[in-house]
Amino acid sequence: MKGFVRSPVTQTIGALGVAQIISWGSSLYALGVLGKPIAADMGWSQTLVFGGLSIGLLTSSVISTWIGRLIDMRGGRNVMALGSLLLGLGLAILSQVTTPVAYLATWAFLGIGMRMTLYDAAFPSIVQALPAEGRRAISYLTLYGGFASSAFWPLGHALNNAYGWRTALLVFAAINLFMTIPLTLFALGQRGAPAAEPAAPAAAASAQTSLPPLEGTARIIAMVLFGLVSALTAIVFGAMAVQLVPILEATGLAAGTAVFLASLKGFAQVAGRVWDLFLARHWHALDVGRVSIGLIPASFALLMAAGGSSALAFGFILMFGVANGLVTIIRGAVPLALFGPKGYGVVLGILATPYLVLAALSPTIFALVVERWGYAVSEAMLLAAGIGAYLGMEALTFWYRR
Repeated sequence: MKGFVRSPVTQTIGALGVAQIISWGSSLYALGVLGKPIAADMGWSQTLVFGGLSIGLLTSSVISTWIGRLIDMRGGRNVMALGSLLLGLGLAILSQVTTPVAYLATWAFLGIGMRMTLYDAAFPSIVQALPAEGRRAISYLTLYGGFASSAFWPLGHALNNAYGWRTALLVFAAINLFMTIPLTLFALGQRGAPAAEPAAPAAAASAQTSLPPLEGTARIIAMVLFGLVSALTAIVFGAMAVQLVPILEATGLAAGTAVFLASLKGFAQVAGRVWDLFLARHWHALDVGRVSIGLIPASFALLMAAGGSSALAFGFILMFGVANGLVTIIRGAVPLALFGPKGYGVVLGILATPYLVLAALSPTIFALVVERWGYAVSEAMLLAAGIGAYLGMEALTFWYRR
């Protein structure tokens, strides 16, 4: 804990953490409460509305490796600040669109800003700024990010009810422009030692694994396996990022109750991350991954049995939120443990590409399945993806320790 008592460290994590709340809440999570109002007001299908997010994530996937390399070469400060500028401008433009083409094109623009500001950019940036902290820095950062939905879903819901979805998006844009950019510039005011320098790898990788970073064929196999696990979780989390409130409503809950329960997901995410920091801090990242991914199919089994029960729906939110919070950590911690901090930005960029592709397609596919077959089939689809991810994580752990 000593490293996190020093003022510069707490300031860096605190400022970048608040920036992450804003970036996530105003972009990827925005349609969770604004998607239906946009569709109703514009007369568009939900498939079109949520397809905008898919376009944004696909754009992020196309530039993912390049952004990772740019962060490794130039540092994360300017990249993330520019990304916040793009998010602010994009949200302002989105608030004024009147045609489907303009709507989808604006989401493509937002996808650039999302790739430059969300976790796949924040993780290598925080490792650069705090090279001796490694996984702990990532875990602390995600504590803040876990509150994004808890903050922005109620805020978006209230703004939409009072002023409409266009004003809500303008408020989100202003928050990015006037809060996130200064916070990012302050947090990452000086770039830390590059990951490629000799002193940084040993410090950043400490307590992660007693083995040296994987190389050659072993590295490729591990990247493929973990890429598969990440991609399957993307199907689940991509859909639920925008469909959590509707899927709770589909169980028979009132809209207000569904929004309230959905907003608790952020607190459950934080609870999972606190567990990782203080109770599982000596666990290998792979073991944290096994626990977190195992909760995904378990939570959906509970959801499918809920049948309008607020208690069971709360249990689902608790389990799913903890899983979401921990999976976010392992997406950064497992690659750091297996491959080391050298070229960490590029590694995350490569692994993020299939993740972002499936996260992009998942909301649209989910909406199509719901429109054609209903929520029961769509929930079964997510349950199957969760089971596949768990089996993949077990295979990766078994192979690594064989």
